[in-house]
Amino acid sequence: MKATLRIIGVSLFGLALAALASSAYGQNCALCYTQASSSGSRMIEALRSGILVLIIPPTLMWLVIAAIAYAKRNQFKRAESPQVASAYDW
Repeated sequence: MKATLRIIGVSLFGLALAALASSAYGQNCALCYTQASSSGSRMIEALRSGILVLIIPPTLMWLVIAAIAYAKRNQFKRAESPQVASAYDW
């Protein structure tokens, strides 16, 4: 239990460190930025729509896959017969 909490704590610390790093926010493409800023409002709206079109379908696909995996998680689990308790059972 203590080791699990330590792993979770270290993982959360690493995630926070990566998310708060200033270099993580500087990954914009200079060409994309200049093209988007010099274009009109119609192009900016098209860019926003394009981003949504590229993000929503894969997200929905992964949600469906996760839901199917969750629903089928015990499908192949064998019905176990009652066993005699041993000294190794917790």
